[in-house]
Amino acid sequence: MFEILAPVWELLARFLIDVAAMGVLIFGLYYRRYRDRELATTASMFNIFAFAVLTILSSVQFSVAAGFGLFAILALFSLRSEQIEKIEIAYFFGAIAIAVICSVVGTGLMMVFLITAFVLLAAWVLDHPSMLKSAHGAKLTLDAIDPEILSDTEKTRAALSERLGVDVMTFQIVELNYVNDMARINVFYRN
Repeated sequence: MFEILAPVWELLARFLIDVAAMGVLIFGLYYRRYRDRELATTASMFNIFAFAVLTILSSVQFSVAAGFGLFAILALFSLRSEQIEKIEIAYFFGAIAIAVICSVVGTGLMMVFLITAFVLLAAWVLDHPSMLKSAHGAKLTLDAIDPEILSDTEKTRAALSERLGVDVMTFQIVELNYVNDMARINVFYRN
């Protein structure tokens, strides 16, 4: 009887590791730091869905090429949806990676646990607020476009520093809208 239930218990253990690790990554780290409910919900749902699909696929004959095809399909979502930030992509990929780690049959439960613990520790350390505490970022919408915004980046940086009252290290122009005379800019600064 135990031999019949062993695969069920292992699947349940893998699922519990997956849900616990995803919960720590998305709700313990990402949501507490960034408060983005939409991405937290989306990433957690993708984790569960990917775990289910990959569990089924790992129990049947499935080639590595087909696995890469699955990730290519996931990549298409990013092309057809609104732009998300790099940190959001990292956490989203982390949620999917945890599902892959936990669902692939053939690795022992201890290895699955250790690898997911490593992923969580790395995410906690690399995105810890004190890791890069000297640099901050902000998204700005300017109601007028400076004519020299593209031609003289040093002058634009100095003007942003003066206007914001901080030391602007660099900036990134996200959008220039000459119809509405508006510019969207990401600014990276020091206090």
